[in-house]
Amino acid sequence: MSRKITKNTLSFILLLTLIGFFQVAEAQERGAYNYSREYIWGISKNTNSGLIAGVAGKFSRVIGENQFQSFGLEIVNVKHPKELRRVSRVSGNTFLLGKTNYLFSVRPQYGREWVVFKKAPQQGVQVNAILAGGPTIGILMPYYIQFAEGNQVTTVPYDPIEHGNTGNIVGSGPFLRGIGESQLKVGANIKASLAFEFGTFKNDVTGFEAGFQLEAFTERIELVPLANNRQIFPSAFIMLFYGGRK
Repeated sequence: MSRKITKNTLSFILLLTLIGFFQVAEAQERGAYNYSREYIWGISKNTNSGLIAGVAGKFSRVIGENQFQSFGLEIVNVKHPKELRRVSRVSGNTFLLGKTNYLFSVRPQYGREWVVFKKAPQQGVQVNAILAGGPTIGILMPYYIQFAEGNQVTTVPYDPIEHGNTGNIVGSGPFLRGIGESQLKVGANIKASLAFEFGTFKNDVTGFEAGFQLEAFTERIELVPLANNRQIFPSAFIMLFYGGRK
């Protein structure tokens, strides 16, 4: 069932993106902008994440007719599709079966936006087509678990082979326990998307952005060692955002 939902979601977002980019060449100015800068922040969800993938912020400025220049930053938790959440038989707490590392992607981005449909003042929907990209700084942080040996419980980096007896796993360790042992991984990212703005007031920005993102690292990223690990991570995403204009 999850495979079918994923395919339908990808098809829908692809259709929206293609429509936007075909129509952007035909978009024309229908009135002067009464602002020159825009600031937004948002929370995102993608096909490589859990319920919430991460957070993002972006600054945009008008550089021409129906055109904006943007500078953004995204921080996202990237998950492996083989990660399995399990409940400990010892404590009832949860842990991630097979996972050895977290991957947090820090993505500075430069982009361009084009107005596809411009809304009337204080009403309607504005649609922008977006193309952005930049470097990726990957933070690979060890995943710790609490493991019972006899009457003693220790907090240790998870090793699927050494800790193969999952009946002794008490649960996940403290979230930031492995931050001092993190490794930095270098990569790059690019995205194409459509943003739909529904703000009622001229100085407010509210809406969502949906599209596709491709991220690649210079080496394979080990998240679940007993599964197929990748260095290229394609995904579909959606982001809810809010902000203001000046």
